[in-house]
Order: sequence, then C-alpha cells, then structure tokens
Amino acid sequence: MKEDVLEVLMYLFENYMDDESALEADPEVLKSQLREAGFLGTEINKAFTWLEDLATLQKNGVSAGHKARSIRVFSPTEEKKLDVECRGFLMFLEQMGVLNSASRELVIDRIMALESPEIDLEQVKWVVLMVLFNQPGLEEAFSWMENMVMEEFRQPLH
Repeated sequence: MKEDVLEVLMYLFENYMDDESALEADPEVLKSQLREAGFLGTEINKAFTWLEDLATLQKNGVSAGHKARSIRVFSPTEEKKLDVECRGFLMFLEQMGVLNSASRELVIDRIMALESPEIDLEQVKWVVLMVLFNQPGLEEAFSWMENMVMEEFRQPLH
C-alpha cells in the first residue's frame, strides 16, 4: 500500500495533469481509481483536502506583503521541516524568477500542510510544480519547473 499524501498528489499530477477533464470529473470516481492504484482512503482524502486548500489559497490570493528585495526568515518549525538544501532551493527559485513572494508563500504553506516531519528536495520540487500549475501569469515558470522535475524523474538510476 502507498501511504503518503505527497505520493497521492504526485500520482494525480503525473497521470491527470494533461487531462483536466479527468480532474474535474466526479471526485468519487477519481478516488476509486486511486484506491485501485493502491492508495489508502485516508491518504486520498487528505490529498483532496490539500488540493482544495491550495485552490482556495490561489483563488483568494495570498497576501505577499513582502518587498521585492526582502529576505524570507523561516520559523523554527519551517526550518525543522525544510533543511538548508530545501530552503536554499526555494531562495534560488525566487532569485531566478520562477517563484515570486506570493507563490513562495503558497509553496511553503503547502509544504507545511504535509504531515511528513521532514521534506526532501525532490518533494519540494513536486510541491513547487503543483503550486505553479494553475497560477495565472506563471506559465513560463511552470514550464521551466516541469522540465526540471520531469527530466530528473526520467533519468535512470546508476
């Protein structure tokens, strides 16, 4: 059995990203397909809640409230969940223009909403990709991030 919310989210993204009609279909049908794929019902429900919360945050807009040159200070809880490599990667994405302050905050919020005590760099990349997916005006950033994640995902292990 697959037991992680992020695994459910990644599966949804990989298998249904190009078919938005499947994602907009009856949620119970989609949940049934996820159970058939080996996911636990509790994790499926948590993944749907995670996605609903993301949609709500995107719809309502996250108040950036940050100046363009401000530095994000992570709370002790965030530092515990995101190691130096992950925090550095988020800063890199912001400096490269892939994330703006509002999308960065969405990413951090969605990472903190995951139950895992620690998140690794690969997981951070997937969360960034999911957050950027439906962000108006960030299509180019999404495309850049998608290329990065999918290229790493396709590379064979040595």
